[in-house]
Amino acid sequence: MRLSQLFGKTQREIPGEAETISHQLLLRAGMINQLTAGIYSYMPLAWRSAKKIMDIIRDEMDAAGGQEITMPVLQPVELWEKSGRGAAFGANLFRLTDRKDRVLALGPTHEEVVTDLAAHYIQSYRDLPQRLYQIQTKLRDEPRPRGGLVRVREFIMKDMYTFDADDAGLEVSYQKMVQAYKNIYRRCGLKAMVIEADSGAIGGKASHEFMVTAETGEDEIIFCSGCGYAANVEKARFNKGEVAEQVPLPIENVATPGKESIEDIAGFLNLAPSQMLKCVFYVAGKEFIIAVIRGDLDVNEVKLKNLLKAAELRLATAEEVAEKGIIAGSASPVGHDAKVIADDSIVSSINYVGGANIAGWHAKNIILGRDFNAYKTADIASARVGSKCARCGGILESTRGIEVGHVFKLGTFLAETFGANFTDPEGNQKPCVMGCYGIGVGRLLAAAIEQNHDDKGIIWPMPIAPYPVHICGLSMDNDKVKQAAEKIYADLCAAGIKALFDDRIESPGVKFNDADLLGMPIRITVSPRTLDKGGVELKKRSEKAFMLIPVDNIVSEVRHLIQEQMQMAA
Repeated sequence: MRLSQLFGKTQREIPGEAETISHQLLLRAGMINQLTAGIYSYMPLAWRSAKKIMDIIRDEMDAAGGQEITMPVLQPVELWEKSGRGAAFGANLFRLTDRKDRVLALGPTHEEVVTDLAAHYIQSYRDLPQRLYQIQTKLRDEPRPRGGLVRVREFIMKDMYTFDADDAGLEVSYQKMVQAYKNIYRRCGLKAMVIEADSGAIGGKASHEFMVTAETGEDEIIFCSGCGYAANVEKARFNKGEVAEQVPLPIENVATPGKESIEDIAGFLNLAPSQMLKCVFYVAGKEFIIAVIRGDLDVNEVKLKNLLKAAELRLATAEEVAEKGIIAGSASPVGHDAKVIADDSIVSSINYVGGANIAGWHAKNIILGRDFNAYKTADIASARVGSKCARCGGILESTRGIEVGHVFKLGTFLAETFGANFTDPEGNQKPCVMGCYGIGVGRLLAAAIEQNHDDKGIIWPMPIAPYPVHICGLSMDNDKVKQAAEKIYADLCAAGIKALFDDRIESPGVKFNDADLLGMPIRITVSPRTLDKGGVELKKRSEKAFMLIPVDNIVSEVRHLIQEQMQMAA
């Protein structure tokens, strides 16, 4: 491809709206163009990279027993009402009405559609397992699109759905997909980590995310370098510590004038924050919730929302708290008819200090089960840096990452809902056991840039580079340079090596800046100076050093470098 004919232009200035490195570089390189918030056109270079990513994905899905299909973007909203997941997706689900006043949804994912499809064709255990996938446009009405291709409203996703006869079969399919995803990221030249994750609106028994670490990533990852445990902060577990046995003491009120925060009260009473009870007030749907947790911990709202199976969860307003007769600063879980959710951290100890629900007073020796009861007791605490690992006792650390894949064990709830059943060898009807597996193509492309760049621009991994080679012809009005550059371009094309040829009449500075910005893995520089020295410069984008190669040898040298870099990712 000749750069003089390429659709799109590079730009020098960093776009003001671009927050992440990948967003900045994709815009500056002229690889994407925003139509409106969260909706982008892929320009020729970015689309070449995206197609390479999709080819790698197809290879691995097919190798794992997948069959490619395509399903409708337009979906009857009744499917979402039938599954009950329309409420979970909430406003993120695009809805529209056709000319006959039928309500339709624009598919954010295809679990409902594929399960309905499976119900038509899966009849016997002999039809299982089935692994169906597609690569298709998805739409979600994200409230805050950001990061360029990282969080958008329209995106390309590979989604696979597996149907098995039992949990053992699901585990086989699940592990096949986990390995296939690892292969995909490796082949794309990315370093990804597998972490425990929240299932969110998709639902299901368990899920894992694949994260590419990046400073500007929107997700926080909690991990242990000792044993390798890693989880999204929304899911992370940790060791909350053991407490020495205590003798139950009678509850009593103590004056705490002017003291309201956990730190102030603990200091005033000469206690550790872990000996305090913290009350946080929420509204789940229309129900008032009191979350009770140890004073040194914080409530993880995702864990709490999942525990309550709530479509929406928000902090209660000051007015809503007052309506319940609760005194801010001296709030207590004792003596209320509201639903109390207790963190499991407060089960192993007794004699806590909490609010007395009297201004300026607190109560000592509060005991769960004696002085107040919990509707549910579970882990609703947020792990954080410095917490102890639940597996090995090591110290947890934190990094940021971009989610580039998510796999779920769905179980049978959708199959039961849509009648995706099969007859087992004994003639019994059973629901299919399902899994679903997604990779965002645009996110993966953006993550590749987040992991592979410098202060000059993109450094594409060879397997997904738009072109493996960038030819810089300097002084293209010089006949000798033009002839050599055109020969190299023609020879590479004849050898099946695609190249981006900068044939423009521009200064060396402009050409070198554009080459670094666009980030093709190999650069060939043709100039009067290099030709006078007997060849052309051959340089890896990731390195400063260059080699002087005779024009007639350039194809073999380029082929060698391409093979070398492809093998590193294989």
